[in-house]
Amino acid sequence: MPPPHPFAGGNVRLTLCEAGAKSNCEMRRNQSNFYADWRLRCGVVPVFREDHERPPERLLQAVWFHQRLHRDQLQTVDGRVLQVLHPGFWNREAGPDFRDAVLRLGGEPAVSGDVEVDLTAGGWTAHGHDRNPDFRRVVLHVVWEPVERPPRPTLCLQSCLDSSLGELSFWLGTEAAHDPPAVLTGQCCLPLRDLDDAQVRALLLQAALVRLQSKAARLQTRAREAGWAQALWEALFRALGYKQNAWPMQRLAELKPRLCPADTPPDPHALQARLLGAAGLLPADVRGRQPASVYVRGLWDEWWRERDTFAPWALPPSVWRLGGLRPANHPQRRLALAAHWWSRGDLPRRIEHWCLARFKDSELARALLEQCDVGNDPFWSHHWTLRSPRLPAGRPLLGPSRLTDLALNAILPWLWIRATDGRSDTAAREIERRYLAWPAAQDNAALRLARQRLFASTPPRRFRGAAPQQGTLQIVRDFCEHANALCEGCRFPQLVREWVRSAGATT
Repeated sequence: MPPPHPFAGGNVRLTLCEAGAKSNCEMRRNQSNFYADWRLRCGVVPVFREDHERPPERLLQAVWFHQRLHRDQLQTVDGRVLQVLHPGFWNREAGPDFRDAVLRLGGEPAVSGDVEVDLTAGGWTAHGHDRNPDFRRVVLHVVWEPVERPPRPTLCLQSCLDSSLGELSFWLGTEAAHDPPAVLTGQCCLPLRDLDDAQVRALLLQAALVRLQSKAARLQTRAREAGWAQALWEALFRALGYKQNAWPMQRLAELKPRLCPADTPPDPHALQARLLGAAGLLPADVRGRQPASVYVRGLWDEWWRERDTFAPWALPPSVWRLGGLRPANHPQRRLALAAHWWSRGDLPRRIEHWCLARFKDSELARALLEQCDVGNDPFWSHHWTLRSPRLPAGRPLLGPSRLTDLALNAILPWLWIRATDGRSDTAAREIERRYLAWPAAQDNAALRLARQRLFASTPPRRFRGAAPQQGTLQIVRDFCEHANALCEGCRFPQLVREWVRSAGATT
């Protein structure tokens, strides 16, 4: 039996023999154990029979992630020895399955890049990877079925699994398959583990303030060219676009002087048509009698009259990344919100009013939401997108979660740099206080990976509030993104050790 794989860390609960025994035992008890039957019926334990031609792709992804392979026997299809120095970080969004793996092929130097997992080598073209620029950094194609003379470095998994498919299928339903491998923790994890809660929080808050100031500096640079109000609009639109669509949203905000001149603010419906038309997000098919179709026809009636006027600045639909987006986050809905803001015209003044008023920390977010809320929209309060069915209950165009993203990424940095630029230290300190007191943002894949890399099993109490989250992301931006997955050359672990020894770490 091969030795335990090094990527398992302390998370593997069973040896391979024990897993096989458990698997057989569970199968024997399925008829008498109703809870075991529930797990199978609900998909908690994936069902896989050895007579199936192919395993599920999710199983192959988990095998690669946890390196359930004979790692000292790996060879690519063209015969080169493969050393997996780091399997990469599992990407749950669009793009390659694993990001930033570190591999060594033959006697060549180690390379950092992405890994894509497919059942067959033909999946590369069948799934459009050959046409997708997101896959340009792929350095290894991992497949199940053998292939001859592939056009890129390829590993076939059939001959290098460390267990049978039946055992691996059962393992996929255990805790071990869902706990992250120990290799995901960075070299900074050990020195950070020596800090107490107060020290960790002090470190994260300092990093969070740097994040606030760096965002503010970007706004100041833009304000020198276009004015404070325009800089705010562009930051708000960029935050509304999420990371997938930040650029096209910002581009539309840059067009505000053309799309919404200050002297002639149109009504919200006309602005929605103008924004969606200029964005290239109006669907071409307007047939049907459903409320959505009627609304789309009304938008086209508005856009046809103005299309030639704004055509030189219209965006092609191809600039938008819509795959994998939740309907609530669709840019159509975000532009509908922005149209209300532009129509009302006084959002910057409302934000300034909120900044000057006094609130308890527990009231900060609610009070800002009142200033940014646009009330009921006849269509968008009841639909996620232009093609979605009517919602059973009304939904606001702006909720607390999205407001938090706007506050952290646009509003508070904008207010802080205006106070700093005006030499108002008292106002700047108050904005910093509000920033540090802001409630936590929604958790996401980037934050979960960042916490795993830096803190492993750090208790959640260290991350209460938005500022520790922002500080964690800033550390990743400043250090993790400038080193490979093995943390080679990263100075952060040593800086933490030096800080612990210094008087500054006794917070």
